[in-house]
Amino acid sequence: MSVKAVGAGVQDGPRSLTAIRWLTFLMFTMFALTTDSVGVIIPVIIRDFNLSMKAASAFNYVTMTAIAVAAILFGFMADRLGRKPTILIGLSLFALNSYLFAVGNSFGVFLVLLAVSGASIGIFKTGALALIGDISTSTVDHTSTMNAVEGFFGVGAIIGPAIVASLLRQGVSWKYLYVIAGTLCMVLIAIAALSKYPKRTGQETPMNLGHTLQMACNPYALSFSLGIFLYVGVENAIIVWMPTFLAGYAGPKILMLLALYAISVFFLLRAGGRFLGSMLLKHFSWSSVLAIFAGAIFVCFAGSILFASTAVILLPASGLFMSVIYPTINSKGISCFRKSEHGAVAGVILFFTCGGAALAPFLMGAVSDHFHSPKAGFVLATGFAALLFVGALWNVIAEPAKARLQASDTSEYATGH
Repeated sequence: MSVKAVGAGVQDGPRSLTAIRWLTFLMFTMFALTTDSVGVIIPVIIRDFNLSMKAASAFNYVTMTAIAVAAILFGFMADRLGRKPTILIGLSLFALNSYLFAVGNSFGVFLVLLAVSGASIGIFKTGALALIGDISTSTVDHTSTMNAVEGFFGVGAIIGPAIVASLLRQGVSWKYLYVIAGTLCMVLIAIAALSKYPKRTGQETPMNLGHTLQMACNPYALSFSLGIFLYVGVENAIIVWMPTFLAGYAGPKILMLLALYAISVFFLLRAGGRFLGSMLLKHFSWSSVLAIFAGAIFVCFAGSILFASTAVILLPASGLFMSVIYPTINSKGISCFRKSEHGAVAGVILFFTCGGAALAPFLMGAVSDHFHSPKAGFVLATGFAALLFVGALWNVIAEPAKARLQASDTSEYATGH
């Protein structure tokens, strides 16, 4: 079966374009409320259900695994059915599932709901990632927009844990975070249903699961996906294990305070850096920015390992340098392909994203257990950072995607808006 491929260019006016952009921004903010609040929720469920840390970690990897599976299985939907139907299907499933958290009362039920939540995110996120290409005027604009979108994700990552902490202080269950997210999702469904989307034009292109799996073997998709995997492994070293690594830090009062709020500082720098990166990448070479920031991340991790007293400063500070890495690699990987294939390639990259988010923290935990020290896990993470830096340097020297991106500018974005 085949469908008309998505053409380049938004043809419904600036008002529609603005609505679509804000829909995309708010979708990423909304699901970040839940996915990045897990670290605050886990201590509560450990207490409530008398769980081990290994068992409680399922609250993270079940969601990530479900997103990854849905991304690879249903990524083609955005290309085959269209962006709008795919986004509406994913958002509707997410909203309905979120309200069910309020009536859940067992760990097993919550894991099932988290799996459905992850699957719905995998569906609407691939639709949203494909939509970014439709509303962009060039590969440079695509990267800038992707950084802005991930900036809003970073805002959600800050707000979500704060909401959970506020609920818990008032004696209200963490479950109502999902009710709040579901209510916001209903607003997004209304916006998505009423908005005009880019028109679908172009040549016939077969879109199915087989095409997505073939896409996973494409050297461009695979290379950018491996870069994403390494980056996410480094980022999740901070999100999952930095509090453990900094636990018991003793030093000047100001640094002890920084250690206490290290995660919050990291999220703030990551979110702010993405908005900054959105402007920075319009004026400087993306490959050079990527290499400089990847090098800075490696320095932060290596410095924290070699000089333990500096970790309380360097690890949170790495958030500023991590800010542009993920959205830029994601954007360039997607931009290497025709818009009619953006849903499929977004699904492949999202699969590797969630694979890194699930596997890297697990490996770090296993290494730390073996050597009886969280520092050992960060040695492994420093290795990931080194590989990411080497890959970024090679990208500057060889410029393997330069011709492909230039061709995309001509064939996919030439008509502009």
